[in-house]
Amino acid sequence: MKVRPTKKTVVVREYQLDIGKIQVFQNHMVAIFDEGATLTLERAYQIIGISEIHFRDRNFGYISLRKHSYAIDPTIYSYLRQLKNLKAFAIVSVKEVDMHNFKIEKLFYKKPMKFFIDYKNALAWVKRRVR
Repeated sequence: MKVRPTKKTVVVREYQLDIGKIQVFQNHMVAIFDEGATLTLERAYQIIGISEIHFRDRNFGYISLRKHSYAIDPTIYSYLRQLKNLKAFAIVSVKEVDMHNFKIEKLFYKKPMKFFIDYKNALAWVKRRVR
């Protein structure tokens, strides 16, 4: 039996924002927002700023890990669309309401965006898109 070493994903940096946390990895970011939070344009600028610190000259992906329910101002997607090096946007949730919201959010984003119920599948898709 051959045992391969497991490749562990390491958090490069974690940011605690007033609406939740952003984890930065080598080629992607993961956002986990608090229950009842509202993702406004001002808060989206914080996330964009984090992406510019870590991914200024290289491609990256973004995973929204939706453990909790929160509100999103859909106009933020027009700003996210302008990030040329954002190559993948994944949403992970098992909630049916998030699947319905995803269909609406996708209309605003208009770039590669997928919905997943499993984090590992989302991560694999993001890594393929970023490569």
